[in-house]
Amino acid sequence: MNQSIKDQLKGKKILFATVPADGHFNPLTGLAKYFQQAGADVRWYASDTFTKKLQQLAIPQFPYVKAIDTNAAGIDNLFPERKLIDDPIKKANLDIIHGLVYRSSEFYEDLQQIRESFPFDLLVSDSVFPVAPLVKHLMDIPVVAIGIMPLGEISVDLAPYGMGLLPPQNEEEQKKYEELRELASNVLFKESIDSYDALLKSYNISIPPSMLVNLLIKTADLYLQIGTPDFEYTRSDLGENIHFIGALFPYTQKDQHEPWFDKRLNEYKKVVLVTQGTVEKDVEKLIVPTLEAFEDTDVLVIATTGGSETANLREKYPQHNFIIEDYLPFNEVLPYTHAFITNGGYGGSLLSIKHGTPLIAAGVHEAKNEICARIGYFNYGINLNTENPTPEQLRAAVEEIIINDLYTNNVTKLAGELNSLNSNGLCAQHVVRLLDKIAVL
Repeated sequence: MNQSIKDQLKGKKILFATVPADGHFNPLTGLAKYFQQAGADVRWYASDTFTKKLQQLAIPQFPYVKAIDTNAAGIDNLFPERKLIDDPIKKANLDIIHGLVYRSSEFYEDLQQIRESFPFDLLVSDSVFPVAPLVKHLMDIPVVAIGIMPLGEISVDLAPYGMGLLPPQNEEEQKKYEELRELASNVLFKESIDSYDALLKSYNISIPPSMLVNLLIKTADLYLQIGTPDFEYTRSDLGENIHFIGALFPYTQKDQHEPWFDKRLNEYKKVVLVTQGTVEKDVEKLIVPTLEAFEDTDVLVIATTGGSETANLREKYPQHNFIIEDYLPFNEVLPYTHAFITNGGYGGSLLSIKHGTPLIAAGVHEAKNEICARIGYFNYGINLNTENPTPEQLRAAVEEIIINDLYTNNVTKLAGELNSLNSNGLCAQHVVRLLDKIAVL
């Protein structure tokens, strides 16, 4: 670690704050430890879901007090109507309003209380933590947002974020996207846009209304985007506060445990890893069709369930070429894997790329369509454009990945770029520059 960076971070009070979701919390843990090891006083405002992890990290926690913990309660349990919505736009509006906008005042009250005992110098949040503008404008504290999903900044060059549409190929599509941007702002996402605008106005904050993801990017003092330009669409109007930082992965402690291995890895020349992450509980969407696609074949399927129906799946699919576990260390599995089947989680996708493994993507909701679209567009794998692929689709996609070097070659090139970056060090450099700039002002 650069000594000058350590000197400038030493003693700084840095508060991390994240919405209650694994994919928003986990990627920031490595960065938090990096700042802590540089001498900063790092603490974290987080859901009780992450208390054990924070204890293991030796990072003091400020728990949610006023804020409803949508992770612990389960968002589908809190808002049962969500399960009845198939339209990704309608579901996105509901998630934004109930999961973020309605939680904003609760989050802010908690942060005000925290500030009394911990007068933090800097807020580091995930990219959809909705209180960042309040902290910046009302507390006069700089905000660093970490982009934990593909860049959601609105651009004149692209379709509205959340639709999973590829960059335009001609003037006709460019014109169509311009109309879609108007439609998104004035119709499709108007409900959530108006809801957050009303929230800001209630605090006498006047910011031009916009889609929440875009607004949070624009208002952050510094926006550090996980990923690289080669995993992002080209924009002619990229915000000056945006910087790509490579892959941020969860903090891992070095231990002496035996690396994961299964003797069946020596028996099969084709190995496929499939996961639905920890949020999606319906194993019928991705895991079951993958298992059905490769029953009693020459393909070894490693399925991680996130703890959903593991025993039932093992009983129903006892085939020798299936390994079914709650969780496995992907860092130790991916070196053996020829294809990674995923619903499009950003962290898992980047980890797969880091290990040079092409992806088969099947996701729609929670901005996963944007991740899946990029995977397909850049030929880092195959986008199936659905949340419910058939066994036939999955079998064909795996065969294509294995026989076509295009995907492996592209992923290998991007892996080289990702692996060459010291992401935590880059973040620290940007943060130090921001703090220096503020000190001068």
